[in-house]
Amino acid sequence: MLIKRNVALFFRDRANVFFSLLAVLIILALYALFLGSVMEDGFRAGLGFDSDEIRPATASIILAGMVAVTSVTSCLGALGTRVSDRNGPGRDFLTSPISREKLTRSYMLGSVAVGLVMTLITLLLSLAYLAAIGGSLPQGADWGRLALTVVLSVFCGNAIVFFATTFIKSQEAYASMSAAIGSLIGFVMGIYVPIGALPGAVQWVIRLFPMSHAASMFRQILADEPLYALFQGAPPEALAGFREAYGVILVYGDFAGGFWFSAAVLVLTTLVFYSLSVAVMRHQRR
Repeated sequence: MLIKRNVALFFRDRANVFFSLLAVLIILALYALFLGSVMEDGFRAGLGFDSDEIRPATASIILAGMVAVTSVTSCLGALGTRVSDRNGPGRDFLTSPISREKLTRSYMLGSVAVGLVMTLITLLLSLAYLAAIGGSLPQGADWGRLALTVVLSVFCGNAIVFFATTFIKSQEAYASMSAAIGSLIGFVMGIYVPIGALPGAVQWVIRLFPMSHAASMFRQILADEPLYALFQGAPPEALAGFREAYGVILVYGDFAGGFWFSAAVLVLTTLVFYSLSVAVMRHQRR
């Protein structure tokens, strides 16, 4: 019942839903205004020819990042209930027979539920758009990998923002943090600017940010097929260079992290941040 309450409060507050999707709306606006055409021109310049696969390839790269962003911002939006309860009527829960552990789990699982719903909606809309422009949809086992990526990205994004909200005591601080994350997350996941076009230090920041692995996993599922079609007959290193430059795969020196490496990073990050959250909350209760 507590989880249901938290989910209902999120979707009932239309302003909260809107601002939790603000980063997604920014990405869509930039894609429609100039980001899509700039990336398409970059593909044409790099390939030396035009192709019908260029638009689906660029769209899938951007939309994959957008889905990964949703898994973070929607979870953060749902955790607004946790912050407001600390300063509003929700404080009454502390005098009820409900244990603090159960109350905390309800916030966490409610946020996960919201994240799964919002991420799935964003993903389905992205797939519909790709199909409308002639792009290819996942086939066979890719649907399973896609479902796994949604779950891992939501849990990982939730773990990170849940840990962040353990330090937030007021609505003002929560609003500031939400605005900062919504503004910056598109940059630190390599969506607004291709990773290969950024300075080396910034590239490492993106590679070390855990949610960049979620974006990479979505890109491998959605963008690899149009990219392989584009680079038919080209040297293998040309395709590898494009995949690295656009964040389809994250490279660390001589090591190129694939799908399952990124999945392991998300699982490890989830465990670490949930453990940190438990440690911080226990310390605060003392």
